[in-house]
Amino acid sequence: MIPLQSRTIMSVSQLNRATGQLLGEHFLSIWVAGELSNTTQPSSGHLYFTLKDANAQVRCALFKTQQRRLTFKPENGKQVLVKAQVSLYEPRGDYQLIVESMEEAGDGALQRAFDLLKQKLAQEGLFDTVHKKHLPKLPHCIGVITSPSGAAIHDILTVLKRRCAAIPIIIYPVAVQGNQASFEIAAAIALANQLKHCELIILARGGGSLEDLWAFNEERVARAMFNSEIPIISAVGHETDVTIADFVADYRAATPSAAAEQASPDQQEWLARFSHLEMRLQQQWQRYLSQKQQALHWLSQRLQQQHLGQKLARNSQRIDELEARLNLAMQARLTNHHKHMDMTLAQLWQYNPAVTISHYQQKQHYLSRRLLTATTHKLEHLQLRLLNNSQTLHAVSPLATLSRGYGLSIQAKTKNIIRSTEQLALGDLVQTHLASGCFTSTVMSLDEPSLLSPELRHE
Repeated sequence: MIPLQSRTIMSVSQLNRATGQLLGEHFLSIWVAGELSNTTQPSSGHLYFTLKDANAQVRCALFKTQQRRLTFKPENGKQVLVKAQVSLYEPRGDYQLIVESMEEAGDGALQRAFDLLKQKLAQEGLFDTVHKKHLPKLPHCIGVITSPSGAAIHDILTVLKRRCAAIPIIIYPVAVQGNQASFEIAAAIALANQLKHCELIILARGGGSLEDLWAFNEERVARAMFNSEIPIISAVGHETDVTIADFVADYRAATPSAAAEQASPDQQEWLARFSHLEMRLQQQWQRYLSQKQQALHWLSQRLQQQHLGQKLARNSQRIDELEARLNLAMQARLTNHHKHMDMTLAQLWQYNPAVTISHYQQKQHYLSRRLLTATTHKLEHLQLRLLNNSQTLHAVSPLATLSRGYGLSIQAKTKNIIRSTEQLALGDLVQTHLASGCFTSTVMSLDEPSLLSPELRHE
């Protein structure tokens, strides 16, 4: 047994202090990853929590002055990465970590970066529907940007072969995971737009963790998709997986197979549509042909009506009508008008100008004689009327009255015919016209009209 005076005896405080110095010298500054638990923040503002993993835990302290550097809110259950110094809390003898800085670790950090980039791009308008391009219903070529060895390309090719094997496919092989994946994906999108061989792009990969899918959350990929002139379908991960590429894409598919379904037309459906359209086209063509045949028949009838012979016949009929009206106006008799019209039409149909000319010459000669006869009769009738009118006019003429012994007296000064003695005064000069000659007399006396006999007044 060692004597008491030869033993080195330390107090608890000395032990804890020495242990603390030893820890501080050996662990100057370390990085520790773990899960937050037992998080508390008293009125002092300092943050106390436990950092643990599946097998152990350690107490930690984050002082108020260091909390300003945090970019997230520490909560129980979050995976974090802390930079700390190892120390010993002497009053209780507990060793602890004095945290200098703390970052989200694993999915937590990635989720934080995801949320920040999503918010940034949304504010810039990269997610706005106004920028979304319409997918072609029947693309002449489909480009697929994905890993050439993954399950996604197999699913896409299987669906495209089943739905429409005639559409050519261009595969742009890229890495879909790792540090270089985002560069390769952005370059493939730019190359597809430069070559312009395809009308539609499918950006795809299979499922995985947030870290596995992180290449599709990179800003360079998002901007390459936004700047693409070719519509892009995003088919990254499973239905529950969400990436930045899904928000920027013109269309988001739940799986690569669903993207292939959306990108390609169903050949059976199109064949059915083609059959339906073919039947409609045949019906339309038959209807169109029938209409054109009816129109042709109608035009043929109109053409026959407008034929030279028909036109000549109509003009000839018009001439005959005018001729009939002329003959009726001249009170001429033309009882065989319809007979001559039929003969004229028959001759016109024979296209014999000589016969037609001879016929019209004979007709002109006949009408000329009729016209001469009618004119002669008309002149004789007018001459007779003129004679009768002349005799009637002579009978009532003043000259005839004068020839029977009467005279016509006028005032020499005013040249007015004297009809009453009231127009005269004693001494007026009066000119009297007889059947032969005239004389001038002076009014010596005036008698009343009643002195004349009724016979003379009547005369």
